[in-house]
Amino acid sequence: MDDWLKDSDEVGPSWLTVDLAIFTLRDNQLMVLLVERGLEPFHGMPAMPGGYVQKNETLREGALRELAEEAGIDGSRLHLEQLGAYADPGRDPRGRVVTVAYLALGPDLPTPVGGTDATRAFWAPVTHVEDGRLDLAFDHKAILTEALEEVRRKLEYTAAATAFCGETFTLTDLRTVYQVIWGRQLDPSNFRRKVLNTAGFVQPTGDQWLPPTGRPAALYRRGQAWLLNPPLLRAATPGQRG
Repeated sequence: MDDWLKDSDEVGPSWLTVDLAIFTLRDNQLMVLLVERGLEPFHGMPAMPGGYVQKNETLREGALRELAEEAGIDGSRLHLEQLGAYADPGRDPRGRVVTVAYLALGPDLPTPVGGTDATRAFWAPVTHVEDGRLDLAFDHKAILTEALEEVRRKLEYTAAATAFCGETFTLTDLRTVYQVIWGRQLDPSNFRRKVLNTAGFVQPTGDQWLPPTGRPAALYRRGQAWLLNPPLLRAATPGQRG
């Protein structure tokens, strides 16, 4: 360490945490995982699951541990990636706390179980955060807003939509993911054409889903491509059919 740091008034102690923005679809709604804080600061308020990174952990290990401890969910099977770092000096009343946020996506994830310093864990509709019905602790609303836009963007350029589906799915299932997350209806024929014309996006299993009524539907699984070429772009105006 440089000697000038020892006596500097410009540098102080800081702490490192991880927070998780975890999205899933339940009952055709986009849901985010929240916990009710059992400790100060913001006791009793909803927040993203997360906590301090232990001294011998990687960031990813800390994120997976916090998810298991605070919500009882095994994150090792989720699509998990870093969203960004958040370090505004006033974001945490306890002092200078830098958090690295993770984005996680999964299909119809189970009911969470609160633990450690979380009184309870629950799935909340994303719309309840967006419209202010749920007031989140720290700067978590701002983080979730960025995370949500990142998910919407990823659906345009990557195969991230398949992370919300099971191992096999119909094109209707996949279209539902896009419609729910983008908040707009998509023309079934156009969507089918775009998906099947995007190399490596999905691949047929050779099996069919047999509904109680109606026509059978072909089953697909995620293909080998992650980046979509061409991309599936959103329309400029919400509510416009694509």
